[in-house]
This record gives sequence, C-alpha cells and structure tokens, in this order.
Amino acid sequence: MREAMLSYLHILMILSMTVLLSAEAALCRREWMNAKVVRRLVRLDLIYGVLALLTLLSGLARLFWGAKGLEFYLSNPVFHLKLTLFVLMLLLSIRPTLTFMRWRRQLDADGSLPGASDIAGTRRRIMITAHLMLLLPLLAALMARGFWG
Repeated sequence: MREAMLSYLHILMILSMTVLLSAEAALCRREWMNAKVVRRLVRLDLIYGVLALLTLLSGLARLFWGAKGLEFYLSNPVFHLKLTLFVLMLLLSIRPTLTFMRWRRQLDADGSLPGASDIAGTRRRIMITAHLMLLLPLLAALMARGFWG
C-alpha cells in the first residue's frame, strides 16, 4: 500500500503542476492581459512553485521509501535524465516568476500593463517548460520498465 500511495502522490503532484502551467500559458496572452490577470499569474505561479517542491519531495519519498529502493534509481541513467529535465524545467520557470512579480510591481506603481513583446517572451518560456514536461511521463515509463537501466 505504501508504494501505491507514494506513486499516487507523485503522479498527483505532476498532474497538478501540469494544470497550473497550462493555466499560466492560457492567461499569458496580450489580448487577455489586464490587472486581474497580472495578479492571477503571480498567484498561479506561487502555487506552481509549491507544487514543484511537493513533486520533488514526493519523488524523494519514492526514492528512499519506495519498493524499488535507492540503488535502482541511482544506478538508472533514465532517472538521472528525468531529474535533470525536472531541474531544467525549474530553471526555465525562474524568469517567468521574476517577470510576473515585476509586472505586479509595475501595475501597483503606475497601473501599467506589460508590453506585447514582454508577454510573448514570457509565454514562450512557459510553453517550452510545458513541452519539456511532456517528456517526464515517457521517462518514468521507460525507467519503470528497466530501459537503459
């Protein structure tokens, strides 16, 4: 039962991250940008960050307390690729996070909204992160079935 619950929690966190990232991508558009959207993006991104941390923690729980054991994961190159991809996604999400906070500060200071090129660049980073996320389940399936391990 422990393995099933650890797996469930990890998958739940990954799916939740996907939902939040999708919401950010959907809202981060020039034609939809207004004061409420700027504030909502900041909140969504905060929740996304918390979910990323919970995803990492649930993954570590599987690593240490899961049925396959520490040796299975540490000796598996697919695990290292999956972890590297996750870290890359987190690194890519830093700039949108800082940008959303800057947009909110500008909004609070003078009521201005971000420019079209700023929105487009931020959305592009979010979309790259979202597309990289598509690889995580593939790597998880490969790892679970012993490929390259």
